[in-house]
Parts: sequence; C-alpha cells; structure tokens
Amino acid sequence: MFFRKKTIETIKYDETIRRPAIRSSICTGERVAGFENLETGKFEEIQLLQSERDLEQFKKRYGITGEIRTIY
Repeated sequence: MFFRKKTIETIKYDETIRRPAIRSSICTGERVAGFENLETGKFEEIQLLQSERDLEQFKKRYGITGEIRTIY
C-alpha cells in the first residue's frame, strides 16, 4: 500500500486573548496541550500529549515557536 504524507495546515490563534500552555497532572503525569484564556484564566484542551512527537505536531499546527508554559 502507498500512503500520502499528510500535510499539517497552520491554524492561527489570537495571541492577545489566548496563550499556548500544557496542563500536566501531578498524580498521573498526563499532559494536555491547549490554550489558556488571558482574561478569564480558563484552559481550553486541544490535544492529548502521549509523546514528544504529539507536542511537535501541536506546535507545528499552531505555528508556536519556543517553550510552552506548563500548568500543574
């Protein structure tokens, strides 16, 4: 079988309202990537992170460079 390589389109987000963050559980170690609303402080879950590859895909999809803040 031949498979096409999927291309990831960059999705824009409003940097004045939301910032990228990773929420990590202290007990289980589960990590979720998403965005934190700067006005309300609420966290919007986008993607479960099971490996570093998932984190790189999240960064590429939203055009994020550099480090992402971790919330515990």
